[in-house]
Amino acid sequence: MESATVQSQAAPPPRLRERYEQEVLPELTAKFGYTTPMEAPRLQKITLNMGLGEAKQNAKMLEAAQEQLATIAGQQPNVRRARKSIASFKVREGMPVGLSVTLRRAHMWEFLDRLCAIAVPRIRDFRGLNPRSFDGRGNYSMGVREQLIFPEIDYDSVDEVRGLDVTITTSAKTDEEAFELLLGLGMPFAKEGRPGSRTDAEAAAEEEKHKEEARQRAEAEQAALEQLKEENPEAYAKPEAPEPAGPVAEDGAPAHPPEDASSTPPAGEAAEKEDS
Repeated sequence: MESATVQSQAAPPPRLRERYEQEVLPELTAKFGYTTPMEAPRLQKITLNMGLGEAKQNAKMLEAAQEQLATIAGQQPNVRRARKSIASFKVREGMPVGLSVTLRRAHMWEFLDRLCAIAVPRIRDFRGLNPRSFDGRGNYSMGVREQLIFPEIDYDSVDEVRGLDVTITTSAKTDEEAFELLLGLGMPFAKEGRPGSRTDAEAAAEEEKHKEEARQRAEAEQAALEQLKEENPEAYAKPEAPEPAGPVAEDGAPAHPPEDASSTPPAGEAAEKEDS
């Protein structure tokens, strides 16, 4: 009886969903002035896409990719097949070209919790997620270059490094609302380029700052060049043009040289030749 009771107990709600309901939802309602909690943005689904590459022609590599994506997502992926043949890509109609998984409800919350808390901080040289990757309608996309950042993947069993795309779909109407939702859920965004973080005056001031830095850099390079010319003038001296041998015409081109006097016979000799 006790074992049956234990097995019939429902699974606890995801930790991230409780955080959304208790902390994030009241903050969003207060910040954006929603009249009802149903107006606040919320997560709808998370989609994972993985391209197969060379695995589309190798059944074993396809099975390995399916197994790895299923381990990451927690459910079996769907095989995406080509809709038409493309000879330049060596793709035929019906050939598997990718894998896709759509996560909803509890699986969605659990995956986002693992992604933010464990997987993303394991990215090499990680300096924050790009906050400019919103599509203008409240959806965020990010790319993962290596599936090895997920601790569920065994490093020794990986046959090839594969990347995948993660798309988070929300009900937010603007990028700023979606950004505040994901930031409250723990996504580590970079500080630069956040939606709504800069005014027009701040953007103009930053652009002017970049122009001033570029001008100072150009002046420093010119000063360094002048110093090199002073230290080694022979290396930067321009070769002088050779002077023309004969007289110079008005346009600067050398005029036709006069005929050699030695080749012109004297006038007396020319007269004698004509008489003879």
